[in-house]
Amino acid sequence: MRHLLLALLACLFIASCGNQPATDSSVAETAEAAAPTAAEPVAEQKSETEKLNEWFEVKYEEELMMSPIGLTFQGRKERYGEIDDVSEAAQLEQIEWKGKTVEEMKSTFDYAKLTDDGKLSYDLWAHQYQMALDGKPFMRRGYVFEQMNGSHSFFPTLMMSFHKVESEQDMKDYVSRLSGIGVVINELIEQAKLAASEGVRSPRFAYEIVAKEAQAIITGAPFDDSTDDSSLLADAKSKVAALVEAETITQEQADSLVVAASKAMKDDFGTAYQNLITFLNDDISNTSEQAQGVHALPDGAAYYEYRLKSITTTDMTADEIHELGLAEVKRIRAQMEEIKEKDGFTGTLQEYFAYIRDSKDDEKFYYPNTDEGRQAYIDDATAALDIIKQELPNYFGVLPKADMVVKRVEAFREQDGAPQHYYPGTPDGSRPGVYYAHLSDMKAMPKNELEVIAYHEGLPGHHMQISIAQELEGIPTFRTQAGSTAYIEGWALYSEALAKEMPNTFTTLGSDFGRLGSEIWRAIRLVVDTGMHHKKWTQQQAVDFFSANSPAPLETIETEVRRYLVIPGQATAYKIGMIDIQRLRKMAQDELGDKFDIKAFHDTILGGGALPLSMLERQVKSWIAATKAS
Repeated sequence: MRHLLLALLACLFIASCGNQPATDSSVAETAEAAAPTAAEPVAEQKSETEKLNEWFEVKYEEELMMSPIGLTFQGRKERYGEIDDVSEAAQLEQIEWKGKTVEEMKSTFDYAKLTDDGKLSYDLWAHQYQMALDGKPFMRRGYVFEQMNGSHSFFPTLMMSFHKVESEQDMKDYVSRLSGIGVVINELIEQAKLAASEGVRSPRFAYEIVAKEAQAIITGAPFDDSTDDSSLLADAKSKVAALVEAETITQEQADSLVVAASKAMKDDFGTAYQNLITFLNDDISNTSEQAQGVHALPDGAAYYEYRLKSITTTDMTADEIHELGLAEVKRIRAQMEEIKEKDGFTGTLQEYFAYIRDSKDDEKFYYPNTDEGRQAYIDDATAALDIIKQELPNYFGVLPKADMVVKRVEAFREQDGAPQHYYPGTPDGSRPGVYYAHLSDMKAMPKNELEVIAYHEGLPGHHMQISIAQELEGIPTFRTQAGSTAYIEGWALYSEALAKEMPNTFTTLGSDFGRLGSEIWRAIRLVVDTGMHHKKWTQQQAVDFFSANSPAPLETIETEVRRYLVIPGQATAYKIGMIDIQRLRKMAQDELGDKFDIKAFHDTILGGGALPLSMLERQVKSWIAATKAS
């Protein structure tokens, strides 16, 4: 189990990342054993479910109040000057708290008297605890500092993009949080040292990248003698200036706040980041020159098995996932061959890949590596999303209310060829969702992939699914915020295929080939993730397999493989989730025939929150039965 803070970050940093509650056979068996032998009166079921839902609201509020960061991401300002407690003791206390709530739930509520949806909520709450409990033996097996979900880059993003300043007190809380971040970084360094003492270290490249990013964060005033402000100080000054402009504070107050922020940055925040850099530089010689999968860690096989189960929410073994990946790669390659031939290319598919990769100066395939090219990417991605917005009412009954914007990743955490990602907005819509794009190297951003990525990260992908979940009414709040990686990423990948069914999308051979490139990318992940972590493939073996089956630029492939190395198992969620949603759709079509309604099906998939796959199937089967009965 990774640190709870980092698990929270994974949930918020949907990039194609995340690790959330999963299904667990023991809980399912408990539910089955408690199932009623005869139908309970509807009124009695409703009453018991209403009581349970009221209980969930109380417990979820208790749970949320343990996380100042979680509160901020929901647009709330309680504990606004604080940062989460990431100590092992705090993690264990939270697991113990969750266990006690499950005991209380089981002793207080009669499962047989709940509605189907009430049972779903009951089971999900128990699942969340079970997965946390199952992860306890692996608390020191996850990498504390790595280049994908690292807290070192998250915290500046938190302060700059999510800590809103609307009053003097908000700015004082900003200053307090800067000091608190220093405490957390130092705590995480100690945990990294403890893990290292047990033989668990991030790969060497992660040490190098994190050290470089950490240095970039503390470059500029007030961290050094530079006349240029660091990104963080510039942000603080901007927030304070806005308060002055709004006449919320005086200039004298503003000057005092900037001095306080500068002091917290230099004394607490900056010192902790320098400690991190020192630790990484001192310890890097102890890392392996060649990165290895988690099979090389203590308890590596068991840890990877846990990761696969928690992320895919299935009981699929690593070998089964590997074979599924190989079959999917073969199937998608055949479709790519068809487009290659339509395009009039006479060489092999591998030569077609090389043709696309090597055409980096051809504006047919790539944007100019200039600020104008970067803005063109953002404009074109926004335009693609605007087009698909027009078609959504034909495929969905419920549409998201929240807005979304396309932005370039902040300079201090931008990486050449790194994956695009999505940050959710607030449940009340006061902050829009953000689709972030890494645009530092436009030669790692093929034009033919722009459209499919926009659909995955935006509409009808992550933004739509997460916004609708947050806006749901009639279900406990915890379900609107819960998540299953296989569901979330499976939906986003399903959305890419769904977009193909809509008019005015993928209208060129290039964009359609880009769609297939995106899908085979996710199939390749099944192969290389299990290859490196289970079959003991080298990093180069993974890169070679990837490049042999994808037109993606080599820089992107290398970045991707490094991603799989530091967050084992996560990359398997996409294809497994997509295939399962497609299976459920076919099942519904076969069962309902003429009664099948695509809008009602999608509303069913999105209408219960992000569920483990077995629970999602229950939701769909319940809808099928109700549709038949009607």
